[in-house]
Amino acid sequence: MIPLAAACLTPWATPAISLAVGIVVALLGLTAFEAEAKVWSRRLIQTSVVLLGLRLPFDKLVQTGLGGLAFAAGTILGALALGWLLGRLLRVEGKVATLLSSGTAICGGSAIGAVGASIAATSSQMAVAMGTVFLLNGAALYLFPVLGHALHLSETQFGTWAGVAIHDVSSVVGAARSYHTLDPLSTVAVETATVVKLSRVIWIFPIALGAAWLWRGTGEQAKPSPTRFPWFIVGFIAASAARTFVPIVTDLSVQYAAAIAYAATAGMTLALFLIGAGLSVKAIKGVGWRALVMGVVLWACLAGASLAVVMGTME
Repeated sequence: MIPLAAACLTPWATPAISLAVGIVVALLGLTAFEAEAKVWSRRLIQTSVVLLGLRLPFDKLVQTGLGGLAFAAGTILGALALGWLLGRLLRVEGKVATLLSSGTAICGGSAIGAVGASIAATSSQMAVAMGTVFLLNGAALYLFPVLGHALHLSETQFGTWAGVAIHDVSSVVGAARSYHTLDPLSTVAVETATVVKLSRVIWIFPIALGAAWLWRGTGEQAKPSPTRFPWFIVGFIAASAARTFVPIVTDLSVQYAAAIAYAATAGMTLALFLIGAGLSVKAIKGVGWRALVMGVVLWACLAGASLAVVMGTME
């Protein structure tokens, strides 16, 4: 496992290949250091996102974030409403439906973890939601770039779409990294996707509070934990601000731009390998058809609606 992980740090590794190799390793029962892999995959994702902040001017961050605020609010609230309806129609367990809706609407595993803590979801309920999201993340990593090219999306359009419709930050960045239209070294798709996704991630805490309030009469809710909030967002914003307003950081960011870009992309690629290596046959079997159907339909509706908006309003 260690030599394969090291191979993910080479320039020839891609997010899709790394995830696939990790899944094969897991399904063959060759995963070692499973607990450590989960911890380090999360840390690598967070560190890589902060490094991406060093490549993004603060004015562009603010402009993109504020410009997409209404879009984010609309798609998040729409996904939550549709998730509630699908959960009722498919008779998905209430807390599982809440977790799937939150994960699809906001940012996959991070949202599931935060909302799960707020409603006191059991480990099995969390596992079902996480397993569903994991499968859809893997599919999106391969499917979205193909669809983007087939629809002739610009890098800005694709980055926006990926940031809205793909669940987790790792798969968002992975898909955007593999998407190029003219310049293979362009980072437009990655930067756009990262900003769009993180503008959604900040909704985690209010959604978790809202979920706790909705479950308040069941005797099963818990208080949202501040430690569940993805504080790396603050690091991403701080890095972008430092790159723009602190002269020495600006100079270093320009001087070592290539090294920063490589570290961020290599870290995310390795994280995807570790995420894939954490998969198990037991987790796949535990998802169940109702939760899987709900997750797929909800994801397809969000992806389709956001794609229509992107193609209709952006160039």
